[in-house]
Amino acid sequence: MLRFLEAGESHGPCLLGIIEGLPAGLTISKELINLNLQRRQGGYGRGERMKIELDQVEILSGLVERKTIGSPLSLMIKNKDWQNWTEKKIPPITIPRPGHADFAGAIKYGFTDLREVLERASARQTAMRVAIGSVAQQFLAEFKLTVLGYVLRIGQIEGRSITSYQPKNESEINSSAVYCPDELASRDMCREIDQVRQEGDTLGGVFEVIATGVPPGLGSYVQWDRRLDARLASALMSIPGVKAVEIGEGIKASQRKGSKVHDEIFISKGSENSLSPYYRKTNRAGGLEGGVTNGETIVTRAYLKPVPTLVNPLRSVDFATQKESRATYQRSDFCVVPAASVIGEAIVAWEIANAFLEKFAGDYLSEIKENYQNYRQRIAQL
Repeated sequence: MLRFLEAGESHGPCLLGIIEGLPAGLTISKELINLNLQRRQGGYGRGERMKIELDQVEILSGLVERKTIGSPLSLMIKNKDWQNWTEKKIPPITIPRPGHADFAGAIKYGFTDLREVLERASARQTAMRVAIGSVAQQFLAEFKLTVLGYVLRIGQIEGRSITSYQPKNESEINSSAVYCPDELASRDMCREIDQVRQEGDTLGGVFEVIATGVPPGLGSYVQWDRRLDARLASALMSIPGVKAVEIGEGIKASQRKGSKVHDEIFISKGSENSLSPYYRKTNRAGGLEGGVTNGETIVTRAYLKPVPTLVNPLRSVDFATQKESRATYQRSDFCVVPAASVIGEAIVAWEIANAFLEKFAGDYLSEIKENYQNYRQRIAQL
């Protein structure tokens, strides 16, 4: 079973991650991890800190000649901004910002300085989660499984959805300032961000993550916490700012009749590339039925609230004086939906890799590949 721990504060010296359960023999590219870290820092609407940091991962253990050896893989990302803060005398923050963890965190842990909350609650921690998810993506690539995240909507501007993965999709996403494959919508999204920037406000939106090449049979319906749809939803909800998660046409399905929702099953001789002789003409379920993958593309969608740190702060209360006040303004982004799509991509990759290893367990890569190939041959004969 795959598992990870990550640690570090927003303005501490570094972020740390430990991955346990990777099979031996997997080649890890640090360059691919750094590319995803760079994507996370990009996206139109980002704030000043992204000009300070240049996230680069260091792999401290678990590799010999770039290949995993079955022991824990440890990762580190240094915080360049740490040096800037160690030389400053920093006053305490006593006014919680509505929408952040400041208020609830201070009450839970008994803090009087809200910095002790925001240092860990900060979305800065997602840099390490992207690095960890990038390792999972490299594992999945060995089995031709692809995970791709992109922006579907920012504010009121919605772009087109990707129904199935094509190599050109990645270039379309990466050439967009907001990581949206729809060129016209991308321009309008940038204009929306420019508008809220002038107003001192922020924007939220929706990102979508699709996973293709996923075999049927990952996850399980036998216990609630083994359902892969539940695990994906939980993982996506753990991204700061995400307030709702959808799988397939979940929201639309709640408004329709059953005959217009469920995906009919057909049979054909298939092709050399197909996993089974069965196929669907629609994928409204988003690749998951009963908490188990059904062989179709996995489609997940996450709904992100606007960044709660505002240039024109909202009303709050000063814990120190017990008087009504305005929340303090810390430097922030105006829109993080593009960056969140990269984080979502990494998180979905991690959960699918975990489910894949549960199904095709092995201690070294070639053993897992043999188990997977045997499974493919069996279901092709169903």
